[in-house]
Amino acid sequence: MNSSNKALYPLIGSLLVAVGIFLGIFLTDGKTSSSSSSIEGKYEQKLADIIQVLDREYVDTIDKKQLFEKTISDLLHGLDPHSNYIAAEDLAAMSESIQGKFGGVGIRFTIYDDTLSVVNVIDQSPAFKVGIQKFDQIINVDGEDIANVGLSNEHVRELLKGEEGTPVNITILRKGEKLNKKVIRGAVPIESISASYMLTDDIGYIRLGQFSMQSANEFYVAAIALKGQGMKKMVFDLRYNGGGVLGSAVSILDAILEKGTPIVSTKGKNNPERIIYSESKPFLGHVDMAVLINSSSASASEIVAGAIQDNDRGTIIGRRSFGKGLVQQDIQLKDGSNLRLTVSRYYTPTGRSIQKPYMENYEDYMMDELNRYENGELYELDSSLLADSLKYTTPKGKIVYGGGGIMPDIFVPLDTTGSSMYYRRLQYANVFNEFSYHYARFNDLTKYRNVQAFDREFKLTEKILNDFKKYAADKHDIAFNEREYQLSLERIKTSVKAEIARQRWLELGAYYIFNKNDNEINTAIKALQ
Repeated sequence: MNSSNKALYPLIGSLLVAVGIFLGIFLTDGKTSSSSSSIEGKYEQKLADIIQVLDREYVDTIDKKQLFEKTISDLLHGLDPHSNYIAAEDLAAMSESIQGKFGGVGIRFTIYDDTLSVVNVIDQSPAFKVGIQKFDQIINVDGEDIANVGLSNEHVRELLKGEEGTPVNITILRKGEKLNKKVIRGAVPIESISASYMLTDDIGYIRLGQFSMQSANEFYVAAIALKGQGMKKMVFDLRYNGGGVLGSAVSILDAILEKGTPIVSTKGKNNPERIIYSESKPFLGHVDMAVLINSSSASASEIVAGAIQDNDRGTIIGRRSFGKGLVQQDIQLKDGSNLRLTVSRYYTPTGRSIQKPYMENYEDYMMDELNRYENGELYELDSSLLADSLKYTTPKGKIVYGGGGIMPDIFVPLDTTGSSMYYRRLQYANVFNEFSYHYARFNDLTKYRNVQAFDREFKLTEKILNDFKKYAADKHDIAFNEREYQLSLERIKTSVKAEIARQRWLELGAYYIFNKNDNEINTAIKALQ
């Protein structure tokens, strides 16, 4: 450890004490007594003095703002892992996922040959209205040349995103011709449902990636469409869903649970128990449910899975969920930043606390998924988690388990068959996505009527696979390994085909292909049948 960093720790300790008082200054409305004002002024001055000494005397240059904000975050993480400080400049990005939209031009892109290339143009978006097309290459934004400069995804977003109604000037290259386009940014939706389609004649599938303010509306539209196609049973995929807006989760459960059914309760030291019940007649009330979860399913996802499990409304399939059961309240500070403070806990209808145990070490808590991987929990059901003291009983007599996270009714181990270092290098280098874009540029995918026809008719020939291997070697310096290639061949074939399908039908295309060999989905189909 750097000795100069060690020297900061005693000073940071002093800052932690001072910040507790300093936060009070931010949150007060100015109506304080003269004695309390003098105390606050004393600590406010002490904090200013410490930072001034650091700035003047410390061995290296310090960023005063960054140090102060890091100190606040460490203070809050010492209370629990989900209380947090959010700087004013970070609030906008966080609100986008909650609102389900952002200000932008309305394209999906990839960086191909170090050039920003358009993968898809959202219908009726600002980019659509000025005639930007799929496969256009964007080479200049507001006077900045961005081709062949080591472009990053983050910088692309910085250039194209912005407030609704603001202009951005774009130069595109189309079949060798340069075209200038002035785009007025608008509201671009962030769709939370990435795929919905029929798995079988009577089993529908909906994958929800996050809970935004738009998620319930998206879910209702998708579910109604699937019912119209004959859906009598549903696989609801909440894997890798980290949560979001509780109200959307409750609205979705209104479509599934009978009116008056308990959904979740919250309780805290300063917040009396509050129980949320379903309020509507469920239009999916007679649809059998299977819910998929894994160790990245958290918060609102766990509330949905817990409510369905505890009310004997469906089967939970997969692996133990993340275990985030702390409720945060946002408190805006005077400088526009945000204090996200834990005020209560979530409990499932049987009384289980969703929150997994936590100690003071924030890093250990956030690395829990890696620990599960290393201790084998992702491959085999950990019976030690099924402690007698943590048993709860549903209305129909099923035993469910507490202790943090939602334990599935049917455990499905993580599938690592066909994995290899060669395959992982292809994934990390984004070769599958880039190659599929390259393939779609020079091959007509519009001849396939829909993704089902593509799945039946598209042939992944030896030539395509050879071109893929050559692309990986030439563009990303990934040397071909025959043994590992053969070991991962089925995974490689599936990934290439799925990513080509994504070029034509976006997430629906990719998930349609990937899901055919998905163990959790196949387990859910068997359970529902």
